[in-house]
Amino acid sequence: MGLDAFIILFIIIFLRRDLDKSPESQFWRTRFNYGMALIIFLGVMSEAKLGITLLWDLGIMAVYAIVAYTIYMVDQFRHKKYFIVCWTPTLILSFLVGIVESFFPSFATAWEDVIAAILIFSLIWGIGLWLFGRRQRKALEQERKIAEEKEKEYQITQEIRASLEMEVSDRTKALVKQKEELQKALEELKATQDQLVHSEKMASLGELTAGIAHEIQNPLNFVNNFSEVSNELIAEIQEEFAKSKDDQDPELIKEIFTDLAQNLSKIQTHGKRADSIVKGMLQHSRNSGDEKELTDINLLADEYLRLSYHGLRAKDKSFNAEFELNLEEGLPEMKVVPQDIGRVFLNLINNAFYAVNEKSKKEDSSNYKPLVTVSTKKRSGGIEISVNDNGDGIPKDIVNKIFQPFFTTKPTGSGTGLGLSMSYDIITKGHGGTLKVKSNEGKGTTFTITLNEEN
Repeated sequence: MGLDAFIILFIIIFLRRDLDKSPESQFWRTRFNYGMALIIFLGVMSEAKLGITLLWDLGIMAVYAIVAYTIYMVDQFRHKKYFIVCWTPTLILSFLVGIVESFFPSFATAWEDVIAAILIFSLIWGIGLWLFGRRQRKALEQERKIAEEKEKEYQITQEIRASLEMEVSDRTKALVKQKEELQKALEELKATQDQLVHSEKMASLGELTAGIAHEIQNPLNFVNNFSEVSNELIAEIQEEFAKSKDDQDPELIKEIFTDLAQNLSKIQTHGKRADSIVKGMLQHSRNSGDEKELTDINLLADEYLRLSYHGLRAKDKSFNAEFELNLEEGLPEMKVVPQDIGRVFLNLINNAFYAVNEKSKKEDSSNYKPLVTVSTKKRSGGIEISVNDNGDGIPKDIVNKIFQPFFTTKPTGSGTGLGLSMSYDIITKGHGGTLKVKSNEGKGTTFTITLNEEN
């Protein structure tokens, strides 16, 4: 088999080696197999000098033309174009040498060395170009792979970016929705808080009203009783005056008039007492906003202690507790908002009565006497008010939480948890004072208020 046939066979083998297992590749594999068989046959026939050698060489060149056309026209093999550039000169020279040897044998013999040198040079040229092309092809393939890797990385980056953007978008939507839900929840919480504050104020007002009603009832009872007795005395004196002068008893008439005068005096006294209660409560409960006025703290503490006691008695007939007032005389009047300070007193005293009442339900009544004490003292630059009870006290683990809004130690439904919080705000923020608690678990609790004169 000649050099030209060997080169074409070499080209076909390299083309065939790049085929994969796809149906299209199977098509070309079959045709390359036929081409390899044909080129081997033609090469053998040409070298064996069987028949006209030139015809076999033309057949070999025809096969090469078909292979070259396939490389140029089929996309799958275009990357092998450098094979054509490498081996076409060698194949053409080999074909021309065959023609010279066939038609000009003497010339071919005379120039045999030159022809051989030309063929060797073309062969070296082809091998050199083939190796260079192969090396360049590998470099290009490497660059292509690097470019593909970069493209893949870019695509992955773009996908990750798109995924992150979508995730950020979804997260943003979720955060916006969460913000809207939190805003709505906050508005609902504020509305609920306003309702609870209103409920707490209404509860305090109810207790205050019950206490006022009970306080007024006492003097009204005296007024009604003495009025009834006075009517009876008037009936008696009318009977005496109806008698003749001889039958009238002057001493009895004088005694009846004396009793009437005493009754009227008592009616007036208790009437003034009821009037002072009404006026005092109207003064303390009127809507004056943040307007402060000079107030007798002792009088305020006395009134609200009694109102708290009678209010609780009106709500629960079984409630019973003792109370004491230790009021220091000569206290200076303080500039405060009376109804706000009164609400603080009412909250603290109600809690104290609640504590001793709960303990009395647990303790033997013969061994335990529920007692609430309200005290006032003059301090440097102000006054101090304390509300003490001998109840169960407050556990150490929650004593620091009792001024927090909505925190309560009472059972569900027995308190809103806003009484002490409101009281703390009224004293500290509204009046610049302090409200502190000291509790001895099992023995009792003391709430201490300090108010400064400059307020």
